Amino acid sequence: MMLFLTTVIYYLALVLPLLLAIAFFTLVERHIIASVQRRQGPNVTGIFGLLQPVTDGVKLIFKESVLPKSSNLLIFFFAPIFTFGLALANWVVLPLGEGFALIDINVGILYIFALSSLGVHSIIMAGWSSNSKYAFLGALRSAAQMISYELSLGVTILSVLICAGTLNLTEIVLSQSTYYNFLILFPMFIVFYICALAETNRHPFDLPEAEAELVSGYNVEYSAAAFALFFLAEYANIMVMSFLTVIFFLGGWYAPFEFLNFIPGIFWIVLKALVFIVLFVLIRAVLPRYRYDQLMRLGWKVFLPMSLSFFFLLANFLISFNLLNF
Repeated sequence: MMLFLTTVIYYLALVLPLLLAIAFFTLVERHIIASVQRRQGPNVTGIFGLLQPVTDGVKLIFKESVLPKSSNLLIFFFAPIFTFGLALANWVVLPLGEGFALIDINVGILYIFALSSLGVHSIIMAGWSSNSKYAFLGALRSAAQMISYELSLGVTILSVLICAGTLNLTEIVLSQSTYYNFLILFPMFIVFYICALAETNRHPFDLPEAEAELVSGYNVEYSAAAFALFFLAEYANIMVMSFLTVIFFLGGWYAPFEFLNFIPGIFWIVLKALVFIVLFVLIRAVLPRYRYDQLMRLGWKVFLPMSLSFFFLLANFLISFNLLNF
Protein backbone atom coordinates (compact mmCIF):
# COMPACT_ATOMS: atom_id res chain seq x y z
CA MET A 1 0.00 0.00 0.00
CA MET A 2 2.81 2.38 0.89
CA LEU A 3 4.55 1.63 -2.42
CA PHE A 4 1.31 2.35 -4.29
CA LEU A 5 0.84 5.70 -2.52
CA THR A 6 4.46 6.64 -3.17
CA THR A 7 4.06 5.86 -6.88
CA VAL A 8 0.84 7.91 -7.10
CA ILE A 9 2.44 10.90 -5.33
CA TYR A 10 5.51 10.69 -7.58
CA TYR A 11 3.33 10.52 -10.70
CA LEU A 12 1.25 13.52 -9.58
CA ALA A 13 4.48 15.42 -8.86
CA LEU A 14 5.46 14.71 -12.47
CA VAL A 15 2.09 15.27 -14.16
CA LEU A 16 0.92 18.48 -12.45
CA PRO A 17 4.04 20.53 -13.38
CA LEU A 18 3.83 18.94 -16.85
CA LEU A 19 0.25 20.16 -17.35
CA LEU A 20 1.29 23.61 -16.16
CA ALA A 21 4.25 23.57 -18.57
CA ILE A 22 1.97 22.56 -21.47
CA ALA A 23 -0.41 25.42 -20.67
CA PHE A 24 2.35 28.02 -20.65
CA PHE A 25 4.00 26.43 -23.70
CA THR A 26 0.96 27.63 -25.69
CA LEU A 27 1.55 31.15 -24.37
CA VAL A 28 5.25 31.06 -25.27
CA GLU A 29 4.39 29.80 -28.75
CA ARG A 30 1.93 32.64 -29.37
CA HIS A 31 4.49 35.22 -28.19
CA ILE A 32 7.27 33.78 -30.37
CA ILE A 33 5.07 33.63 -33.49
CA ALA A 34 3.84 37.18 -32.79
CA SER A 35 7.45 38.38 -32.50
CA VAL A 36 8.44 36.69 -35.78
CA GLN A 37 5.43 38.26 -37.53
CA ARG A 38 6.04 41.68 -35.91
CA ARG A 39 2.72 41.94 -34.10
CA GLN A 40 1.42 41.92 -30.53
CA GLY A 41 0.90 38.57 -28.84
CA PRO A 42 -1.42 37.97 -25.85
CA ASN A 43 -0.94 41.01 -23.61
CA VAL A 44 -4.34 41.80 -22.05
CA THR A 45 -5.08 39.02 -19.52
CA GLY A 46 -2.59 39.45 -16.69
CA ILE A 47 0.92 40.93 -16.85
CA PHE A 48 2.41 40.18 -20.31
CA GLY A 49 -0.61 37.94 -20.92
CA LEU A 50 0.52 35.40 -18.30
CA LEU A 51 -3.07 34.53 -17.36
CA GLN A 52 -4.11 33.85 -20.96
CA PRO A 53 -3.63 30.02 -20.70
CA VAL A 54 -5.75 30.04 -17.52
CA THR A 55 -8.61 31.91 -19.16
CA ASP A 56 -8.40 29.72 -22.28
CA GLY A 57 -8.59 26.58 -20.12
CA VAL A 58 -11.54 27.86 -18.08
CA LYS A 59 -13.37 28.84 -21.26
CA LEU A 60 -12.89 25.40 -22.84
CA ILE A 61 -13.91 23.53 -19.67
CA PHE A 62 -17.17 25.46 -19.17
CA LYS A 63 -18.05 25.85 -22.83
CA GLU A 64 -21.05 23.88 -24.12
CA SER A 65 -20.03 20.68 -25.89
CA VAL A 66 -21.76 20.30 -29.26
CA LEU A 67 -22.33 16.64 -30.15
CA PRO A 68 -22.85 15.44 -33.74
CA LYS A 69 -26.30 13.88 -33.97
CA SER A 70 -25.21 10.79 -35.92
CA SER A 71 -21.90 10.17 -34.12
CA ASN A 72 -20.94 7.08 -32.13
CA LEU A 73 -20.94 8.79 -28.74
CA LEU A 74 -19.04 6.12 -26.80
CA ILE A 75 -16.02 6.14 -29.15
CA PHE A 76 -16.44 9.87 -29.76
CA PHE A 77 -15.86 10.63 -26.07
CA PHE A 78 -13.25 7.90 -25.57
CA ALA A 79 -10.91 9.06 -28.39
CA PRO A 80 -9.70 12.37 -26.80
CA ILE A 81 -9.34 10.74 -23.36
CA PHE A 82 -7.30 7.91 -24.90
CA THR A 83 -5.14 10.38 -26.85
CA PHE A 84 -4.40 12.48 -23.77
CA GLY A 85 -3.72 9.38 -21.65
CA LEU A 86 -1.17 8.11 -24.17
CA ALA A 87 0.56 11.52 -24.22
CA LEU A 88 0.94 11.46 -20.42
CA ALA A 89 1.95 7.77 -20.33
CA ASN A 90 5.13 8.54 -22.32
CA TRP A 91 6.50 10.52 -19.39
CA VAL A 92 6.48 7.50 -17.08
CA VAL A 93 9.72 6.12 -18.57
CA LEU A 94 11.49 9.37 -19.50
CA PRO A 95 14.56 9.88 -17.25
CA LEU A 96 15.08 13.51 -16.25
CA GLY A 97 18.26 12.58 -14.41
CA GLU A 98 20.19 9.51 -13.34
CA GLY A 99 17.76 7.45 -11.26
CA PHE A 100 15.05 10.08 -11.79
CA ALA A 101 12.44 8.12 -13.79
CA LEU A 102 9.10 6.92 -12.49
CA ILE A 103 9.60 3.46 -14.06
CA ASP A 104 13.12 2.67 -15.25
CA ILE A 105 12.37 -0.40 -17.38
CA ASN A 106 14.90 -2.23 -19.56
CA VAL A 107 12.67 -1.99 -22.64
CA GLY A 108 11.92 1.72 -22.50
CA ILE A 109 12.34 2.17 -26.26
CA LEU A 110 9.81 -0.61 -26.97
CA TYR A 111 7.39 1.09 -24.55
CA ILE A 112 7.71 4.38 -26.46
CA PHE A 113 7.23 2.52 -29.77
CA ALA A 114 4.08 0.83 -28.47
CA LEU A 115 2.51 4.09 -27.30
CA SER A 116 3.31 5.90 -30.55
CA SER A 117 1.65 3.07 -32.50
CA LEU A 118 -1.48 3.29 -30.35
CA GLY A 119 -1.72 7.02 -31.11
CA VAL A 120 -2.81 6.19 -34.67
CA HIS A 121 -5.80 4.25 -33.31
CA SER A 122 -7.07 7.19 -31.27
CA ILE A 123 -7.00 9.48 -34.30
CA ILE A 124 -8.84 6.93 -36.45
CA MET A 125 -11.44 6.52 -33.68
CA ALA A 126 -11.94 10.29 -33.49
CA GLY A 127 -12.40 10.68 -37.25
CA TRP A 128 -14.65 7.64 -37.72
CA SER A 129 -16.89 8.20 -34.69
CA SER A 130 -17.61 11.80 -35.73
CA ASN A 131 -19.46 10.50 -38.82
CA SER A 132 -18.20 13.46 -40.84
CA LYS A 133 -16.39 13.20 -44.15
CA TYR A 134 -14.02 16.03 -43.23
CA ALA A 135 -13.10 14.43 -39.91
CA PHE A 136 -12.72 10.97 -41.46
CA LEU A 137 -10.55 12.26 -44.32
CA GLY A 138 -8.36 14.10 -41.83
CA ALA A 139 -8.04 10.94 -39.73
CA LEU A 140 -7.01 8.85 -42.74
CA ARG A 141 -4.42 11.40 -43.79
CA SER A 142 -3.06 11.61 -40.27
CA ALA A 143 -2.85 7.81 -39.92
CA ALA A 144 -1.06 7.44 -43.26
CA GLN A 145 1.37 10.21 -42.34
CA MET A 146 2.15 8.85 -38.87
CA ILE A 147 2.67 5.28 -40.11
CA SER A 148 4.91 6.48 -42.96
CA TYR A 149 7.22 8.56 -40.77
CA GLU A 150 7.14 6.09 -37.88
CA LEU A 151 9.18 3.68 -40.00
CA SER A 152 12.01 6.16 -40.52
CA LEU A 153 11.76 7.24 -36.89
CA GLY A 154 12.14 3.63 -35.76
CA VAL A 155 15.19 3.02 -37.95
CA THR A 156 16.93 6.12 -36.56
CA ILE A 157 16.31 4.86 -33.03
CA LEU A 158 17.73 1.46 -34.04
CA SER A 159 20.96 3.27 -34.95
CA VAL A 160 21.06 4.69 -31.42
CA LEU A 161 20.23 1.26 -30.03
CA ILE A 162 23.15 -0.57 -31.66
CA CYS A 163 25.57 2.16 -30.55
CA ALA A 164 24.38 2.06 -26.93
CA GLY A 165 23.71 -1.69 -26.82
CA THR A 166 20.60 -1.31 -24.65
CA LEU A 167 16.87 -0.55 -24.79
CA ASN A 168 16.98 1.26 -21.45
CA LEU A 169 16.66 5.04 -21.81
CA THR A 170 18.82 5.78 -18.76
CA GLU A 171 21.62 3.55 -20.03
CA ILE A 172 21.43 5.21 -23.45
CA VAL A 173 22.18 8.53 -21.75
CA LEU A 174 24.96 6.96 -19.66
CA SER A 175 26.59 5.64 -22.84
CA GLN A 176 27.04 9.27 -23.95
CA SER A 177 29.16 10.30 -20.95
CA THR A 178 32.25 10.84 -23.15
CA TYR A 179 30.67 12.06 -26.40
CA TYR A 180 27.17 12.77 -27.67
CA ASN A 181 25.56 10.44 -30.20
CA PHE A 182 24.83 13.23 -32.67
CA LEU A 183 28.56 13.51 -33.41
CA ILE A 184 28.56 10.07 -35.05
CA LEU A 185 24.86 9.86 -35.93
CA PHE A 186 24.35 13.37 -37.29
CA PRO A 187 22.30 12.32 -40.39
CA MET A 188 20.04 10.23 -38.13
CA PHE A 189 19.73 13.16 -35.72
CA ILE A 190 18.38 15.38 -38.52
CA VAL A 191 16.04 12.65 -39.84
CA PHE A 192 14.76 11.93 -36.32
CA TYR A 193 13.86 15.55 -35.64
CA ILE A 194 12.12 16.04 -39.00
CA CYS A 195 10.19 12.78 -38.48
CA ALA A 196 9.23 14.06 -35.02
CA LEU A 197 7.64 17.08 -36.71
CA ALA A 198 5.60 14.74 -38.93
CA GLU A 199 4.67 12.43 -36.04
CA THR A 200 3.26 15.33 -34.02
CA ASN A 201 1.41 16.79 -37.06
CA ARG A 202 3.30 20.07 -36.85
CA HIS A 203 4.41 22.51 -39.52
CA PRO A 204 5.38 21.96 -42.26
CA PHE A 205 3.69 18.54 -42.00
CA ASP A 206 0.36 19.57 -40.47
CA LEU A 207 -1.66 18.17 -43.38
CA PRO A 208 -4.16 16.33 -41.11
CA GLU A 209 -5.16 19.68 -39.59
CA ALA A 210 -4.88 21.80 -42.74
CA GLU A 211 -7.50 24.43 -41.96
CA ALA A 212 -7.68 25.70 -45.55
CA GLU A 213 -8.41 22.21 -46.91
CA LEU A 214 -9.97 20.05 -44.19
CA VAL A 215 -11.52 22.49 -41.72
CA SER A 216 -9.18 21.33 -38.91
CA GLY A 217 -9.12 17.64 -39.87
CA TYR A 218 -9.97 14.75 -37.56
CA ASN A 219 -10.97 16.94 -34.59
CA VAL A 220 -13.33 19.23 -36.51
CA GLU A 221 -16.44 17.96 -34.69
CA TYR A 222 -14.90 18.35 -31.22
CA SER A 223 -15.44 21.34 -28.97
CA ALA A 224 -15.06 22.42 -25.36
CA ALA A 225 -13.21 20.01 -23.02
CA ALA A 226 -12.85 17.22 -25.62
CA PHE A 227 -11.06 19.57 -28.00
CA ALA A 228 -8.87 20.77 -25.11
CA LEU A 229 -7.69 17.19 -24.54
CA PHE A 230 -6.59 16.85 -28.18
CA PHE A 231 -4.90 20.24 -27.92
CA LEU A 232 -3.03 19.34 -24.72
CA ALA A 233 -2.04 15.93 -26.09
CA GLU A 234 -0.44 17.52 -29.16
CA TYR A 235 1.69 19.86 -27.07
CA ALA A 236 2.57 17.08 -24.61
CA ASN A 237 3.79 14.97 -27.55
CA ILE A 238 5.92 17.88 -28.80
CA MET A 239 7.61 18.03 -25.41
CA VAL A 240 8.07 14.24 -25.36
CA MET A 241 9.73 14.30 -28.79
CA SER A 242 12.02 17.13 -27.71
CA PHE A 243 13.12 15.22 -24.60
CA LEU A 244 13.62 12.03 -26.63
CA THR A 245 15.81 13.96 -29.08
CA VAL A 246 17.98 15.09 -26.17
CA ILE A 247 18.08 11.59 -24.62
CA PHE A 248 18.99 9.81 -27.85
CA PHE A 249 21.42 12.28 -29.40
CA LEU A 250 22.48 15.05 -27.01
CA GLY A 251 23.59 13.26 -23.86
CA GLY A 252 20.49 13.85 -21.75
CA TRP A 253 21.49 15.36 -18.42
CA TYR A 254 25.24 15.52 -19.17
CA ALA A 255 26.70 19.01 -19.40
CA PRO A 256 28.17 20.00 -22.79
CA PHE A 257 31.52 20.81 -21.12
CA GLU A 258 33.17 19.04 -18.21
CA PHE A 259 33.75 22.19 -16.17
CA LEU A 260 29.95 22.73 -16.06
CA ASN A 261 29.25 19.42 -14.31
CA PHE A 262 28.60 21.17 -11.00
CA ILE A 263 25.21 22.31 -12.38
CA PRO A 264 22.42 19.73 -11.69
CA GLY A 265 21.69 17.39 -14.57
CA ILE A 266 17.97 18.16 -14.68
CA PHE A 267 18.87 21.74 -15.65
CA TRP A 268 20.78 20.55 -18.73
CA ILE A 269 18.16 18.11 -19.99
CA VAL A 270 15.40 20.70 -19.62
CA LEU A 271 17.51 23.42 -21.25
CA LYS A 272 18.41 21.22 -24.23
CA ALA A 273 14.80 20.11 -24.65
CA LEU A 274 13.66 23.74 -24.48
CA VAL A 275 15.86 24.54 -27.48
CA PHE A 276 14.05 21.93 -29.58
CA ILE A 277 10.63 23.00 -28.27
CA VAL A 278 11.33 26.57 -29.40
CA LEU A 279 12.57 25.19 -32.73
CA PHE A 280 9.17 23.50 -33.19
CA VAL A 281 7.56 26.94 -32.82
CA LEU A 282 10.01 28.75 -35.10
CA ILE A 283 9.51 26.17 -37.85
CA ARG A 284 5.77 26.76 -37.63
CA ALA A 285 6.32 30.50 -37.93
CA VAL A 286 8.60 30.51 -41.00
CA LEU A 287 7.90 27.46 -43.19
CA PRO A 288 4.97 26.88 -45.59
CA ARG A 289 2.93 23.68 -45.54
CA TYR A 290 3.95 20.73 -47.75
CA ARG A 291 1.59 19.30 -50.34
CA TYR A 292 0.43 15.82 -49.42
CA ASP A 293 2.24 14.13 -52.32
CA GLN A 294 5.46 15.92 -51.31
CA LEU A 295 4.95 14.79 -47.72
CA MET A 296 4.61 11.11 -48.65
CA ARG A 297 7.41 11.24 -51.21
CA LEU A 298 9.78 12.70 -48.61
CA GLY A 299 8.93 9.98 -46.12
CA TRP A 300 9.05 6.95 -48.42
CA LYS A 301 11.61 7.95 -51.08
CA VAL A 302 14.06 10.06 -49.08
CA PHE A 303 14.00 9.45 -45.32
CA LEU A 304 13.31 5.70 -45.29
CA PRO A 305 16.07 4.76 -47.82
CA MET A 306 18.47 7.22 -46.15
CA SER A 307 17.86 5.90 -42.64
CA LEU A 308 18.02 2.25 -43.74
CA SER A 309 21.27 2.83 -45.67
CA PHE A 310 22.91 4.59 -42.74
CA PHE A 311 21.72 1.90 -40.32
CA PHE A 312 23.18 -0.94 -42.41
CA LEU A 313 26.46 0.92 -42.94
CA LEU A 314 26.72 1.59 -39.20
CA ALA A 315 25.89 -2.02 -38.32
CA ASN A 316 28.50 -3.35 -40.79
CA PHE A 317 31.12 -0.98 -39.41
CA LEU A 318 30.45 -1.99 -35.80
CA ILE A 319 30.44 -5.70 -36.64
CA SER A 320 33.60 -5.45 -38.77
CA PHE A 321 35.56 -3.82 -35.96
CA ASN A 322 33.89 -5.85 -33.20
CA LEU A 323 32.46 -2.74 -31.54
CA LEU A 324 28.93 -3.96 -30.82
CA ASN A 325 27.97 -3.64 -27.15
CA PHE A 326 25.44 -6.49 -27.10
